[in-house]
Order: sequence, then C-alpha cells, then structure tokens
Amino acid sequence: MSSILIGSENPKALAEFYGKVFDAKPGFEDGGYIGYDTHGTFFMIGPHDKVKGKATNPERMLIGFDAEDVKAEFERIKKTGATVIAEPYDAGDKMQIATFADPDGNYFQIATPWKG
Repeated sequence: MSSILIGSENPKALAEFYGKVFDAKPGFEDGGYIGYDTHGTFFMIGPHDKVKGKATNPERMLIGFDAEDVKAEFERIKKTGATVIAEPYDAGDKMQIATFADPDGNYFQIATPWKG
C-alpha cells in the first residue's frame, strides 16, 4: 500500500493531532492537504466537501500502526487527547493491540508488528 487519505471537515486540526501521534512534522503541505511519511505508506489528511462531523461507522475501517512496545505507546498516545476505545490487550501469538479514536471519530490501532 502506498497511501491513505482521510477526508475531514477540519483537516488542519486532524493533521495536528496525527502529528502528535506520529511525533513528527508533516512531510507535505499543499492546498489544504497535509501528509506524513509513515515508513513506506504516505498518510494524508485533506478537505472533502462530503465529509461532515464525526465518523458514523468508525469500526468499518481501522488504520493500524506498528508499535514494538504497545503499552508504552498507548500511554504516550493517550496523552495526545486521543479517545481510548480499547486498552492494550493480548491478541494471541505474542501480539498486543490498543484502539483509539481521533478527533473526527475515526478508529486507529497500535499493535505489535506481525512477524508472519
């Protein structure tokens, strides 16, 4: 996968939030679009005229990020103002997962990298 684009009614605020989650500055800003290079996948946030308010079905698509130490990253991300949906839990095969919601209500997870 090369990129993810999240449409938002308030892309600047959402991008600032994800800047805190990634602990990084954007690598791209143009025309209201703001993007981050997340280790091979470009994570972009931008305006969309059909997106209003919070996500109504945030469970439909979960964006996943690797975290070697899920518990430590959970505590760090919790301090950004992310809404906790699920605290870290064991998902089998030495994997942990935690789920958050961003300010637009989209769900994202941090998980131990899969070592398939």
